[in-house]
Amino acid sequence: MYWTGLSPDEARQYLANKDKSKKDKRMTLKAAVEKFVNDGDNIGIGGFVNARQPIAIVHEIIRQGRKDLILSFQSAGLAPEYLAGAMAIDPDHLSIKRMELAYFAHEAFGISPLLRYLTENSLVELEDWSNYNMSARFKAASIGLPFIPCRSPLGSDMLQTNRAKVITCPFTERPIMLLPASHPNVALIHVQEADIYGNCRIQGPLYTCPEIAMAAANIIVTCDRLIEYDEMTRYPNRISLPYFAVDAVIEVPFGSYPGNCNGIHYFDEQHIQEFRGLCEKARKGDKAGLKEYYDKYIFGVKNTTEFVNQLPLSQIQHVQKIEPGIRLDAGFTVLE
Repeated sequence: MYWTGLSPDEARQYLANKDKSKKDKRMTLKAAVEKFVNDGDNIGIGGFVNARQPIAIVHEIIRQGRKDLILSFQSAGLAPEYLAGAMAIDPDHLSIKRMELAYFAHEAFGISPLLRYLTENSLVELEDWSNYNMSARFKAASIGLPFIPCRSPLGSDMLQTNRAKVITCPFTERPIMLLPASHPNVALIHVQEADIYGNCRIQGPLYTCPEIAMAAANIIVTCDRLIEYDEMTRYPNRISLPYFAVDAVIEVPFGSYPGNCNGIHYFDEQHIQEFRGLCEKARKGDKAGLKEYYDKYIFGVKNTTEFVNQLPLSQIQHVQKIEPGIRLDAGFTVLE
């Protein structure tokens, strides 16, 4: 058996030695990526498709560049698309070696052009799982098990594409599938609220983020807003990620933009379609437009604020207006 990321024994030892003290974990995004994201790392991506994707962290990884990355996620769209786009433009600056996934596309906005680019040109290894399988793999890792039994997807041909094993259940004497745990080296997660110690609140669907966080060796969290510790612990049942699992906290309003973030802002449909269109052109051989996009929105800025400030204010106001929930005037600063 081979492990991508940490093996269960390595993960157990890492967790045993990890500093779990309650301390101020605020740092800059640049410093967090420099410290926790390395060449060859298995990166666990939180969120789901284009919802609550860790875009700000991914942009910083692209700015700094990393080689031979392994991406592990249940379903994702924008985060791996941005990384794949960086590889398409300059594989000497950033490269993806392998992806372990269930789904990589954009739902209503269309399939991923750059997944096609990477696979059709044999540029990346793929390990295919179902959505439930990837969630179960993170779940196994989060509770310290080297594998987890699962009935899904027995009866399909997915066993030809992954490391799962089928055995005879010792209790029912029926076939059961064993899924290997997934321990990423680092997890990238965006949440609505966090405190300085790393406790996090997620509004809306959790998207397996708690399992990914507990499965990974290190966790970088961006949040739309930092709140006081007393306010966070006032409702302890609403804490989605515990402080002792998190290694870095960065307040980044619009950290999942142009994807959505429940209660904060909706998808920027216009911007996603623009970006995806440039990715489609790059897939077909014309990478000039995609390079211009990266030069303007990623390499040409220092952070998410500068990225968002290049967009029309009316566009930002629109995605806020149509998303019910927390308003920016309730504790946020409008970016102008």
